[in-house]
Amino acid sequence: MFPPAEKRFLWVNKITIVSLFVLILAGGVVRSTGSGMGCPDWPKCFDRLVPPTDASQLPPGYEEKYIAGRKAKNERFAATLERFGQTELADRIRHDESILQHEEFNAAKTWTEYVNRLVGAVTGVLILGCAIFSVTFFKTKRSIFIWSVVNVVAVGYQAWLGSIVVSTNLMPWIITVHMLLALVIVGISIYTYFKARSLRDKDLLINHTSSGIKWLAAISLLLIVVQVGVGTGVREEIDLISDPTRGLDRSQWLEQLSGVFDMHRTLALISAVVIVLLFFVVRSRFAPSTHQSRFTNLLLLLLLLQMISAGVLGYFDVPPFAQTVHLVLASLLFGTQYYLMLLLGKVTWK
Repeated sequence: MFPPAEKRFLWVNKITIVSLFVLILAGGVVRSTGSGMGCPDWPKCFDRLVPPTDASQLPPGYEEKYIAGRKAKNERFAATLERFGQTELADRIRHDESILQHEEFNAAKTWTEYVNRLVGAVTGVLILGCAIFSVTFFKTKRSIFIWSVVNVVAVGYQAWLGSIVVSTNLMPWIITVHMLLALVIVGISIYTYFKARSLRDKDLLINHTSSGIKWLAAISLLLIVVQVGVGTGVREEIDLISDPTRGLDRSQWLEQLSGVFDMHRTLALISAVVIVLLFFVVRSRFAPSTHQSRFTNLLLLLLLLQMISAGVLGYFDVPPFAQTVHLVLASLLFGTQYYLMLLLGKVTWK
């Protein structure tokens, strides 16, 4: 059905999408275990390609060296923000005392962060491979080539942003931007995969939807995106509340959250209602064997799992593993909903 060059692109793109979700999982583990500063420099770890396993292997005077390096990088970052009119943010970065704080070496945290970076490096190579193999669509479907190249640029920016995350000692709002950009990269990969496959897969293109169901799918996707954005705000507050200097027990964390948490729960309920409605509408119009029905089934399953993870977070004092699961499920919900919207947006093959 597909020429070899197109098959190669689809195969690499599919692996890339899987790798992106694995990377989000790795990032979630890093954040929930507090391993973000396991490597105080970037892209190397303690100035080594393979990080140390024992404190005796640390380079002499590394604390002062990396703190000085972070200060210099942050000054350049603050100057860039000022050029874009963000003087308040720039001032906050310049006067953030946490940048000068040194974190004691912990081999487990160092290797957790290192594995995260390895997965990121592999994912970057795969996205570059997608761009190279997308040349085959340059004449037939140029948008696939263009967006594949855009994704390489986005990954380059994401890598730079990752270095800023380290240099700012995990400043919450930068971590949030880092997470949202990851979803953008996932979205581009899913889009190029779908466009490449829909060129020749007639079964994928069969569609009996009306404009109403397309709008319902779009609204559902928008709710998920907003929900992820609000959820990162909740996570930022958790990061501040969980600071050991505040002396709060985990059982007290949720009580300290602002109205952002209430908004998150309200949006979750609205989003769940829309997804359930979308499930019944799609199942009433598509046979069970169609791509549309199968992805709607998957969407409903992910919603149920996400509700369970939210319950675990609420009733068991925000356990770290549930934070990671909640993040990954939110990302999978986004990816599944976006692909379903693309499926519902096609017209009947003629």
